[in-house]
Amino acid sequence: MKIGTDGVLLGAWCPIDNNPFSVLDIGAGTGILSLMLAQRSNAEQIDAIEIDEDAFEQCVENFEASPWGDKLFCFHAGLDEFIDEPEDEYDIIISNPPFYTEDYKTESEQRDLARFADALPFEDLVEAANLLLSENGIFSVIIPFKEEKNFLALANDFELYPFKITRVKGTPTTEIKRSMLAFSRVKKETFVDELIIETARHQYTEDYIALTKDFYLKI
Repeated sequence: MKIGTDGVLLGAWCPIDNNPFSVLDIGAGTGILSLMLAQRSNAEQIDAIEIDEDAFEQCVENFEASPWGDKLFCFHAGLDEFIDEPEDEYDIIISNPPFYTEDYKTESEQRDLARFADALPFEDLVEAANLLLSENGIFSVIIPFKEEKNFLALANDFELYPFKITRVKGTPTTEIKRSMLAFSRVKKETFVDELIIETARHQYTEDYIALTKDFYLKI
């Protein structure tokens, strides 16, 4: 599985001001978000859940090969199974949820839409965050910008309130493509800004380099 820009962005951006002890990565894929938070924080417990068998196996392999293998653990489970009997609360809940984009296509558009809609509905994700987030916890996601309004409304229904929003553009002239959202259980002023990734192909902006340089071997 390839490492996508979305995962790198979210892993580098996710606020960790609450000095987390425990982290939950929902829909871990390769485990990139868990690994980045292991690098960035002093968290002692980093759990990941992944339903796809191939991705799960790769995630476990990556965890075991990392310097933080003793505190990283991946569950081969769906979110519904995981929250059936919740045992822990988490100081950070982070997710780069699967979503349908126009640049993802197979022969069957109907199958594509169904696969993404069924994989991890936003409603289920927000409900799980509400159930599993600690009192001072932070819930962070990256989603398509066009879904931002809907996602904020969903979170508000569960009394999760945004305190940081960063909208991401590929270049200065393109439309906003993604929204990174961070929520807490406490209402406070929301800090909103914008991040541009490139000025030209592989010409990264100073902001993008500053955010992600600790995670690339070269940039």
